[in-house]
Amino acid sequence: MFNIIATTFFGLEPVLAEELMGIGANDIQIINRAVLFRGDNEVLYRANLWCRTALKVLVPIKTFQAYNDREFYDLARRIDWQKYMTVDDTFAIDCVASGPIFTHSKYLALKCKDTIADYFRDKRGRRPNVDIEYPDLRVNVHVYNSDITISIDSTGIPMSKRGYKVRQVQAPLNEVMAAGILKLSGWDCKTPLIDPMCGSATFATEACMMAMDIAPGSYRNFAMEKWRDFDAKLWGNLRQEAKERRLANPTTEIAAYDRDPMALDIATQN
Repeated sequence: MFNIIATTFFGLEPVLAEELMGIGANDIQIINRAVLFRGDNEVLYRANLWCRTALKVLVPIKTFQAYNDREFYDLARRIDWQKYMTVDDTFAIDCVASGPIFTHSKYLALKCKDTIADYFRDKRGRRPNVDIEYPDLRVNVHVYNSDITISIDSTGIPMSKRGYKVRQVQAPLNEVMAAGILKLSGWDCKTPLIDPMCGSATFATEACMMAMDIAPGSYRNFAMEKWRDFDAKLWGNLRQEAKERRLANPTTEIAAYDRDPMALDIATQN
């Protein structure tokens, strides 16, 4: 087993912790906007496939303290990056920094990019390329004061991007937030549900997926599918299991209304 971090919105941490408990996660610990836990590859894959209230699922590979960019560079260079990618793979860096020591996330992301590029230049004589949109490896850097955690991102595009929205209205409700509100409301997936101001039907669609026991990750791909040690057979089995769990004839009544004809058209398509 290894350490894993699932991020979420503030206030949804207990809901996410309950979801993680349901998929077999161990040593669950709630922190600010995230939940720490331990698990194996199956738990990691299930977290991406089944957690409705998670935004990202990250696997920490190094934690350390640094007080300037030079220390950060030196310590990040000690990571065995060949374990996670080859020089022919592409990569991208996401960075979130808070506190008085590191005040520019983009600059720190650039320093992390340099550590990876220089590591492979020394090892292989050339540097891997960056691909911001579709990298083979996405690296996450989280900084709070001097405490730094470097993780590999198993999710990629945030899990709120379920893949079912064909169109959306202006300022649409985030899917993770919608699922979290439904869970916090205590809705049992059987009681009739009405959304009188449905917009692009986020509440209604999330409710349908919950009532039919459809895994929220069913309609999309994940960054972990490009990992060097990705277990395609295990992932295929889990996706098949999720497909077989779907309720073919749900009886829950769910209705979505809106005064805007365009919103209704968008909701219907979704």
